[in-house]
Amino acid sequence: MLQLKQITKVFNEGTLDEKVALKHIDLSLQLGDFVTIIGSNGAGKSTLMNIISGRLVPDTGEVMIDGKDVTTMSEHDRARYIGRVFQDPMAGTAPNMTIEENLAIAYNRTTKRTLRFGVTKKRREFFKEALATLQLGLENRLHAKVGLLSGGERQALSLLMATFTQPHVLLLDEHTAALDPARAQLITDLTKQIVETNHLTTLMVTHNMEQAVQLGNRLIMMDGGQIIFEASGEEKKKLTVEVLLQEFQRIRGSQFASDRAVLV
Repeated sequence: MLQLKQITKVFNEGTLDEKVALKHIDLSLQLGDFVTIIGSNGAGKSTLMNIISGRLVPDTGEVMIDGKDVTTMSEHDRARYIGRVFQDPMAGTAPNMTIEENLAIAYNRTTKRTLRFGVTKKRREFFKEALATLQLGLENRLHAKVGLLSGGERQALSLLMATFTQPHVLLLDEHTAALDPARAQLITDLTKQIVETNHLTTLMVTHNMEQAVQLGNRLIMMDGGQIIFEASGEEKKKLTVEVLLQEFQRIRGSQFASDRAVLV
């Protein structure tokens, strides 16, 4: 489904500000894999997501989706394969457009149809049915401007927009980090429901270690642009936050103390 082969990315190469963001990353996801990604700031998590989405091009290596080499494919063209939800609830939506118009844009991203075909009576009913699954009453507010929604409502809408056309890969980039605890839990529960119901191949970056342990069937820990720990299957099911912190301490040693607060 998704395969990264020897991905390397260096920023400001050859200067005093040179930063190796990713070092020879190899990662393969099968259909339906749900991978949570943790790591301290600067570990390479966001760079990894940006390379998968097409926002960045790796210096070396290949990105494959369903056996197709998309390494140099633009972010715009890659959008037909990838759904993404960002940390900022406004990043994945058009705030001055209505809920219906936002959903039409998301739908047309894969069909390449124009917006005027996105608001037929039949499609409007489809949108309402999809919104009803969120249980937030948004199906009764199709003509409300997205900018007037609460942060939790906007993020729920972003999640729906990223997934209701069944993307090949779903990227969740700290998508609950900007929400209050109650709304964060709501979006976490919706994420679990949507991913499991639709068997979506998913990567989720999070700083919440409880979330990383509880969600998904695989977990990877990144540091210094590398994958330094991975757990899947029964090993993943047995993971606890304390075990994960101990593993991080074992790998990082003396640097653990300063990173613990960042990870938790």
